[in-house]
Amino acid sequence: MSAPTTMWTLMYHIKKEIVPRVHTILDEWRVKAAGIPNADLRGHALNSINENTFHSEGGGVYALLTRKEIREDLLRFIVAYQIICDYLDSLCDETDSFDKRDFRSLHEALRIALSPEEKAYPYYEHHPQSEDNGFLQELVEACQQHVSVFPGFSHARPSMEELSLHYRNLQVYKHVKKEDREPLLTEWFEEEKHHVPDMFWYEFSASTGSTLGIYALAAYASRSHLAEWQAEAIKNSYFPYVQGMHILLDYFIDQEEDIQDDELNFCAYYEDEETMVRRMELFKQEGEKRLKRLPDAAFHSLLNKGIIAIYLADEKVQKRPELKKTAGRFIRFGGLPTAFFYLNSWVFRKTT
Repeated sequence: MSAPTTMWTLMYHIKKEIVPRVHTILDEWRVKAAGIPNADLRGHALNSINENTFHSEGGGVYALLTRKEIREDLLRFIVAYQIICDYLDSLCDETDSFDKRDFRSLHEALRIALSPEEKAYPYYEHHPQSEDNGFLQELVEACQQHVSVFPGFSHARPSMEELSLHYRNLQVYKHVKKEDREPLLTEWFEEEKHHVPDMFWYEFSASTGSTLGIYALAAYASRSHLAEWQAEAIKNSYFPYVQGMHILLDYFIDQEEDIQDDELNFCAYYEDEETMVRRMELFKQEGEKRLKRLPDAAFHSLLNKGIIAIYLADEKVQKRPELKKTAGRFIRFGGLPTAFFYLNSWVFRKTT
């Protein structure tokens, strides 16, 4: 099978095949979330679905890489895994406990989601609420069920788990008390910096906060058998540069909001705007080099440019002239495909 390799065909398949199916799957989980008896947990679950639809839509695009007969399994895995990520992020953002044990236990769900042989875990053992009517465990079991039918999952699993562990660590360290965040993140970076290219600690942290590599690995695992070295190559094509660019852009558009909420923002650590733009351009260029080594390289390159555009077309950027001006520089180094997706995304947002 061949994935879309032009801007027009990619947009066509996303809007006609991926987005409608993702919305249907989200609707099913929305019904389950609405049945959670605890009001706080129900609110977090519904918000994680309603306010982050584009996360599942973006992840769902990777289903275009696989065979049609297994595409539904891949989409259902991606949506369930992404809801877990968004739901747990919401829980950790809003809790008053700042308890590392709580964050670690909750995020065991993401490890067990990639471990079909494991049973239920007391995810809420350190959390003040736990009455979710089985919502989190159902999401975990959905992931387990779908990855277990991927022919290449056994060899993709170590690389998927490595990226998942990075993500889980970030979620623990960034949600603790404000004064403890930077020391924990920098200590973690010191442990890991020999495994990644030369970068700042906050760039490494950003690169761990994306699920793109996991979804790319899931896509290839779903379509055929993989050797472990092939899975490793896919992981290294996405981590750290493509994932880092993805999350740095996320922090770029959230700067004002994070300052108001006294939240950690990795873009705020750059000494000035010029340094930030230069480093993001490096991340974009290095990410592109690595994506070119993959099968379906043109697809991955287009998707990468599309992700840049989607963030830059966000309403938060459009309403702030200073951010919009910097966004224009990002669009220029993204090239024509980024400009196309930016315009398409902006028009789509304006009409929905």
